[in-house]
Amino acid sequence: MTTPDLTDVHPAWLPPEAFRAIGSRRTLVLGDGPLVETVRAEVAQACARYDGTVAAPGDEADLVLALTTATPLPPAAQALLDEPADAASGAATGAASGTASGAASGAASGAVGGLGDEGYVLARLGGVTVVLADAPAGLLYGLFHVVRLGEQAFGADRPARAHRPAMRRRMLDHWDNIDVHPVMGQVERGYSGGSIFWRDGAAAGDLTRVRAYARLLAATGVNAISVNNVNVHATEAHLLTDRLGDVAAIADAVRPYGIRVHLSVNFASPIALGGLATADPLDEDVRAWWAATTERVYATIPDFGGYVVKADSEGQPGPFAYGRTHADGANLLAGVLAPYGGVVHWRAFVYNHRQDWRDRSTDRARAAFDHFAPLDGQFHDNAIVQVKHGPLDFQTREPVSPVIAAMPATRLAVELQVTQEYTGQQRHVCYLAPMWREVLGFRPWGQDGPDVAALATGGQAVSRSLADGGRPADGGGLADGGGLVAVSNVGDDRYWTGHPLAQANLYAFGRLAWVPGLDPTALLDEWIGLTFAAGPDREALGRTLHEMMDGSWRTYERYTAPLGVGFMVRPGHHYGPDVDGYEYTPWGTYHFADRDGVGVDRTRATGTGYTGQYPQPWSEVYESLDTCPDELLLFFHHVPYGHVLQSGSTVIQHIYDTHFAGAEQAAQTRLRWEKAEGLVDPALWARVKERLDEQVRSAEEWRDQVNAYFFRKSGVPDAHGRRIH
Repeated sequence: MTTPDLTDVHPAWLPPEAFRAIGSRRTLVLGDGPLVETVRAEVAQACARYDGTVAAPGDEADLVLALTTATPLPPAAQALLDEPADAASGAATGAASGTASGAASGAASGAVGGLGDEGYVLARLGGVTVVLADAPAGLLYGLFHVVRLGEQAFGADRPARAHRPAMRRRMLDHWDNIDVHPVMGQVERGYSGGSIFWRDGAAAGDLTRVRAYARLLAATGVNAISVNNVNVHATEAHLLTDRLGDVAAIADAVRPYGIRVHLSVNFASPIALGGLATADPLDEDVRAWWAATTERVYATIPDFGGYVVKADSEGQPGPFAYGRTHADGANLLAGVLAPYGGVVHWRAFVYNHRQDWRDRSTDRARAAFDHFAPLDGQFHDNAIVQVKHGPLDFQTREPVSPVIAAMPATRLAVELQVTQEYTGQQRHVCYLAPMWREVLGFRPWGQDGPDVAALATGGQAVSRSLADGGRPADGGGLADGGGLVAVSNVGDDRYWTGHPLAQANLYAFGRLAWVPGLDPTALLDEWIGLTFAAGPDREALGRTLHEMMDGSWRTYERYTAPLGVGFMVRPGHHYGPDVDGYEYTPWGTYHFADRDGVGVDRTRATGTGYTGQYPQPWSEVYESLDTCPDELLLFFHHVPYGHVLQSGSTVIQHIYDTHFAGAEQAAQTRLRWEKAEGLVDPALWARVKERLDEQVRSAEEWRDQVNAYFFRKSGVPDAHGRRIH
């Protein structure tokens, strides 16, 4: 086996230069199994390029990568294995760490030999760097840790540190279509070209790129993908049956890098594919059809991960048609998957998309909680309820979904969106790790309670009791967490993500899924160091990229949606400003701007009551104008334009100021990149420059349209006398 080589595709964060430190040394790999062979192949390719040596057992080595079961281990590895448990335990949980590559990770650190399926210990003893793992996947992840460290891995001695993933499941959902959809195209919400899996109505014939993608994902810690759109169209539905061989081929391509394949399925498949008259989840014939179908899936793909389901949402079929609950639907599939160790990811993105815009008592933000919270405790253990991180739809700024705290007896996966549907569609620089870190660090019960990362991990016990304020309890059981899932931003573009700098979002997602507490700035530095390993002046480039990207999410927020209002985008494709684009539609995404004020009243006192879905203290924090954070004010409250924010500015002046500032910051970002010419490959520099030109144009359009809209609504001039059209 050889590692994938694509000369016409950008190597992202695994360029050959990133392997120089390993490839120029003597490396010993000990152990058996397909993933160990992947490690050997990676080492052999690096050594062939940089004149290193693949050591044989008994030879001297600078780096040892070994399973703990391998015998005989070289002295340095054996010494590490013989250390007392407390000596090998390393650092505390990675969730509390603010560093990147140097952080230990996982729940509690432990002795060598208790590392689990994916953990490893890294140390440097007596001039030898050692990675030990109990299982082959751990050895693979340990290899990529050494790659991240580069020459640092071979410097001074370093104590043994255990590294384990915080999340058992670290998954990317692909919204790829086999057939090109007449509206959404080859990849729904895809901004990076066509699919890497499907082409011209069939599976891609050459899966070399798919395997290269799996390699990139493994280097970040991702271990699962779904390979088709959650909106399962007619052709894609057949992947479950007569086109299963296409899925098996993808599984074969990604398996050498520890990636398990999942499949999005149509809830009505027993009708569409099986010829039954019903898809009722309590019907015995329906269950028998799913059981037989699932048996064939596992006979073809023994390590198949499971199903992903979008049901009763935006036109997709579901259990509501039969008077059943989402627990009934999810448990049907969980039951047939359980004998094989599979799981069903059941998305909680369920709401009425045919609302009356004149009726202010309805509220799309309430929907997921209203549908799912009453079902807590009714889902099977291998049913994972997949919850978007916010209550609406991946907006630039949303509160954390209250569903995440409302279902302690259910396995929940938190869903993020790497593809930049509402954050510039990979035409704008928008580094999303700071947003995700805020989400993962949010504590629904206040500072004394667990954060979102802990709930997704399943590492802390909490008790759901809204009657007593929903405070975390010392006892009570939290089901094993569902992990972290995100919508991928990858396509067949030369740079994988369209905008080369959008690669950082994909990289950061995988690393945060492994260690949720990582510092986004340190992660960006890590990505820069790998991606531009061969650059002529990496220090200068690093400074430039940090200046461009560290605050780019907030820059985007400034020139687009103010104070958490959201959805002022053009309907359908969601790119560019259209302040009233969704205001009079059935989609339930309103801002209610009029001559007197703007925002959605979601309070218990006078509004939709949405604030009551949160436990204390946030229920009260969001309810009160005095305590609601400025950045979410218009999400929770309808206020006059003259309302004074906690910042001291009025709402209308904040809108003007931030939109002028955001557009100026976009222009400064472009100027910084122009000065970086010569520090990166000319083609990459040109692609980024092209995208920055568009970002500046778009930011000015946002500034002018939003400011003009609110000036005309309010009649209040800009205090600084700037031109408003």
